[in-house]
Amino acid sequence: MFYFESLNGYKVLKSDLINDITAFFTTREGFDFNTLNASRVVSPVQTHSDNIEIVSGKEEYPDTDALILKDKNTAVYLKFADCTPLIFYDKKLKISAIAHAGWRGTAQKIGVKTIEKMKKDFGTYPQDIIALIGPAISLCCYEVSEEVKETLLSTVSDSAGLYKERNVDLKKINARQLEEQGVKNIDICPYCTSCNNDLFFSYRKENGTKNRHMAVVIL
Repeated sequence: MFYFESLNGYKVLKSDLINDITAFFTTREGFDFNTLNASRVVSPVQTHSDNIEIVSGKEEYPDTDALILKDKNTAVYLKFADCTPLIFYDKKLKISAIAHAGWRGTAQKIGVKTIEKMKKDFGTYPQDIIALIGPAISLCCYEVSEEVKETLLSTVSDSAGLYKERNVDLKKINARQLEEQGVKNIDICPYCTSCNNDLFFSYRKENGTKNRHMAVVIL
């Protein structure tokens, strides 16, 4: 279940599924990373790709929409405003990841590919993963073209309950993709970034705003 909490003086959104690492979503209030106990802070240049990197010693991650984190005291964040934030945590191996799943990333199954890379590189099992699907534009507000709708629904074997007329549910499509890969522990945030624009930024609601809220992890 998702809940709001004050973290170092800032309002953030957390899930009770993850409590042994710091994982949260910021709000319109923003966040000061200097308040975290992190030796370094890493964020990629997001391009709606399906490119995934493991955080290493380098400082820059261009053209990257998912980062896998294995190092302690390193904070990772990605930026969002309607797109779907995905946080993964392998509770046995103690590694984490954040993925940026707009409709293009969702169509390319970036969440599934991130877990596959965690499995390939570290031996992660999907059943050991906790997945948080953060605040994003919801079914109520996300109308797309028929072509985009069909593309998104084709990424799952069962699309029941994932659309209504021309609207699609990006959060639940990502959840269904993960479920079909064997991920069992999934928490889906109930907040729509468009409906709850007082709490989160919305690219659609705010006519292409450049402001972003963030998904953040520190081991």
